[in-house]
Amino acid sequence: MHEMSVAQSLVEMISEEARIRVARPVRARVSCGELAGISDEALSFAFEAVARGTPCEGMQLQIEHKPLQALCKICDGAFTIDLCGPQCPNCGGEDFELLPDAPLLLEEVEFEQGTDDEESGCGPQNTGRQ
Repeated sequence: MHEMSVAQSLVEMISEEARIRVARPVRARVSCGELAGISDEALSFAFEAVARGTPCEGMQLQIEHKPLQALCKICDGAFTIDLCGPQCPNCGGEDFELLPDAPLLLEEVEFEQGTDDEESGCGPQNTGRQ
């Protein structure tokens, strides 16, 4: 279950940012590509387990899945690919190239207390895992 190692990385990054800010994290938003194989339920469960006894304990984790993109070789249009009917919505072409899947990123962390810019949290951070 690779969600456990992803959760461990997230807890480490968020805990370090909390230590620097001297603030308690309350919410984090992560994003990943459609093919990353991340189960929302498994990642949430793993995050909750790994977060016990850390500054991340009790915080909310939001997971956003970014759709897979393709580039049409006929009209050069980029589009979100529908795996059930893979064709370009612009020209109907079926000759396309899959673009790289979105990486797993820690997009935002919201803190309970701190400076006025806390809402922006820490910016996108690649967890190094996909």
